Amino acid sequence: MVRIERVKLTAPKPNSISREQVYKILAVIPKSASRDQLLFRLLFETGLRVGEALSIYIEDLSLTTDDEHINVLGKGSQRRTVLLDDQRLVAMLRNYLKQTGYKYGPLFRAFKNFRGGSLRYQSVQQKWSSYCKKAGITCSIHDLRHAHATELINNGVSLNTIRKRLGHKNLQTTLRYTEQSDATADAELRAWRRHHEQGYQ
Repeated sequence: MVRIERVKLTAPKPNSISREQVYKILAVIPKSASRDQLLFRLLFETGLRVGEALSIYIEDLSLTTDDEHINVLGKGSQRRTVLLDDQRLVAMLRNYLKQTGYKYGPLFRAFKNFRGGSLRYQSVQQKWSSYCKKAGITCSIHDLRHAHATELINNGVSLNTIRKRLGHKNLQTTLRYTEQSDATADAELRAWRRHHEQGYQ
């Protein structure tokens, strides 16, 4: 029999979406829906996977002023610490906890039959799709993770730091999420050229 080599398909890159587009989607979320506002803002500003965000418990939060972190349970039951470096997100989180009065248990809860269990992925997916449709923008939840990684690399954050933040075991996986802009690439090359030429003066 003739041996047939397995065809290896390149994993498709996620769609790119700008911060302005994400803001337009977030803007259509009602102010009364504080849980949804916090959840989707958290996904965008930290690059967390949806499952990671939904598994966060109040006990996983460390809200020491100017050193706010979340202890996240990632793929393969690997835990990592994610810095909450966006102060608007931190303020939103503090207000949410004050408003809900949550002291322990799941951070993002469902309210069906008066039970407060963890919010389900399917429910989150449906809500995000409805908000995107209302805003007139095509964007999957996973695109928020990609947008976060793209912003980081375009602001000079190292790939290794991005890998740790996203919880990737392999750096090659991180490369799928990072699309450096032409302007960033040009600025980096100019900086290298200036440094290189100074060495010969």
